[in-house]
Amino acid sequence: MKAPRAAGKSRRGAETIICTVDVVLLSLLDDSLHVALLKREREPFSGALALPGGEIKAGVDLSAWDAAARMLKAKTGVQGPYLEQLATFSGPGRDPRGWSISVAYCALVSAELLQNAGSALHVVPVNRLPALPFDHRSIINVAVTRVRSKSQYSSLPVYLCGNRFTLPQLQSVYEAVLGEAINKVSFRRKMDELGMLEPISGAFEVGRANRPAQLYQLRRAFRRRLSLLERAINAGH
Repeated sequence: MKAPRAAGKSRRGAETIICTVDVVLLSLLDDSLHVALLKREREPFSGALALPGGEIKAGVDLSAWDAAARMLKAKTGVQGPYLEQLATFSGPGRDPRGWSISVAYCALVSAELLQNAGSALHVVPVNRLPALPFDHRSIINVAVTRVRSKSQYSSLPVYLCGNRFTLPQLQSVYEAVLGEAINKVSFRRKMDELGMLEPISGAFEVGRANRPAQLYQLRRAFRRRLSLLERAINAGH
């Protein structure tokens, strides 16, 4: 009778590589980027706050992207956000269980959607992160750097807005992500260049002392892909 294989070992005794996905779920609250964390339910690091994620399942997931979307929905209740691959993190020292590889993704959602996602989420500012297990702090730092860099020349910040927003509201989101003011005329010219927005017919923001502002939404073609600028959003103003 053959002895059972040790956990984490292949038939030939070689170490099995742990393959997972981790998702950096970002939102904008109080004009600063926040990340969603969850308490781990099992070892290693049981009870510690960590990024939502888990193992890729060969019989379930058609790709790492599918695994990330599945994990996000199952663990946070967030479904269908903008989700892009961030980077691959790997090595023998990042997980106490053994050699591991994580395909990390970055997701952006509006504050309203994140606040309705569930009470289990711990939403913390990216500049005041608690102690985190594995290399999750490094993953978050890479995600924040990516988002701020891509916001200079793309439509990325629009995914931090709700379904309806005014141009001043969108400009405020860009400024919060970039950490700098943007000239109003230059901003509107860049939004026209991106071509990602469409006015909602007959919809205006009311209740303010100034003139009602037109409400916009993201064009269907750009709900899962970015629109890009040739020059940075703050260039040449």
